[in-house]
Amino acid sequence: VMTYDILAFDPGSVTDVDFPAWWNEQSRWAESHSYDDAAVTTPSLSNFYNELIQTFPPMNGPDSPTDAQLDQNPDLEDRLTDYSIGTAVVYGAFAWSQKPEARELFTSLASKHGVAVTLVSDAGEILRPPGQ
Repeated sequence: VMTYDILAFDPGSVTDVDFPAWWNEQSRWAESHSYDDAAVTTPSLSNFYNELIQTFPPMNGPDSPTDAQLDQNPDLEDRLTDYSIGTAVVYGAFAWSQKPEARELFTSLASKHGVAVTLVSDAGEILRPPGQ
């Protein structure tokens, strides 16, 4: 199944020029922690994630909905998202059918919380918060 992938990252972590090599290292997922807990990331990325999951809940981890919640809200299942959370990144793999809404919410929340975004599934365009 194809997913629509977007990355949020700490804008102070890397320049646009150094991004490809940095992302190559980050995407090895080699940090010594679980990748489904927002406690490991920066405060701004954690706040961003906690607001994002109100609309796009995680498939896995401590914040994922219960079976009862899924039964009560059938369209919730379509919005389940596979997140990977690192010390400086929040990676979201959304259902392709959710692309327009996911991209809009992800980018607006990133701007609100001052985190940078890479539109992985859209040719890797990098969006930085205003003024950075």
